[in-house]
Amino acid sequence: MASHLLISPDGMLGRAWAELLDDDGVAWTGVTFPLFDLRDPEQVNAAVAGHDVVINCAAYTDVDGAEQSEPEATAINGDGVANLARACAREGSVLVHYSTDYVFDGAASTPYPVEHPIDPINAYGRSKAVGEAAVRAAGDAHLIVRTSWLYAPWGKNFVDTMARLTRELETLKVVDDQRGRPTSAQHLAGSTLALLQSGARGTYHVTDGGECTWYEFARAIADAVGGTAAIAPCTTAEFPRPAARPGYSVLDLSATEARIGEMPPWRTLLQRVIDSR
Repeated sequence: MASHLLISPDGMLGRAWAELLDDDGVAWTGVTFPLFDLRDPEQVNAAVAGHDVVINCAAYTDVDGAEQSEPEATAINGDGVANLARACAREGSVLVHYSTDYVFDGAASTPYPVEHPIDPINAYGRSKAVGEAAVRAAGDAHLIVRTSWLYAPWGKNFVDTMARLTRELETLKVVDDQRGRPTSAQHLAGSTLALLQSGARGTYHVTDGGECTWYEFARAIADAVGGTAAIAPCTTAEFPRPAARPGYSVLDLSATEARIGEMPPWRTLLQRVIDSR
């Protein structure tokens, strides 16, 4: 039996998983869009067959685009995930699925525990909440991992963008009234594997340790890459986007850290990513 199926190994998180599995000598097969489509139950059933662990790194991730295309986002993040969850349940496979801090309302002032009520404020969050519910409804053999502010040495992400802009521009503004936890894709993959190997099932939160605003994150990126732009803080109202963003989306890590140990600080993991770009 081919042990692991990796969905979207070419994405930001999928690439981190592919490198991790290769380094650990774990056999895996990969499927990716458009040859593989979560919305097609027959394709999903065929792909899952013969695998005991299925790692889903596929998602509709355009947060602003989802406001105008919520049916499409839900078809992938919700209905497509339901196809996958049902296929895994029939096959007896463990499903590893990723969700987001955006399933919460952003109104808290202390970190969101896993069991906090879900109340998304944008279409992307709603689509991911549908996916979470589908995974839970299909059975207990799953690991849902919520994360936030994902970045990596590759792909399009905030670290890559700020590393470039802080060296190209003289000035820029970055939002300073949204607070959360950055997450290195490599750290996320490694921590998820540790949870999986520990026998963890259910829902967990994985991010880098610590918390910051986007402005604080941008300043740290500029310092790490030698960016010379003058970075000024601004409010969300000064930088309007189609999708509402939660003002506070810090995920509580206590259950995860109790199981696999303390999450390294985000500044440490950021530097590792910068050094490997």
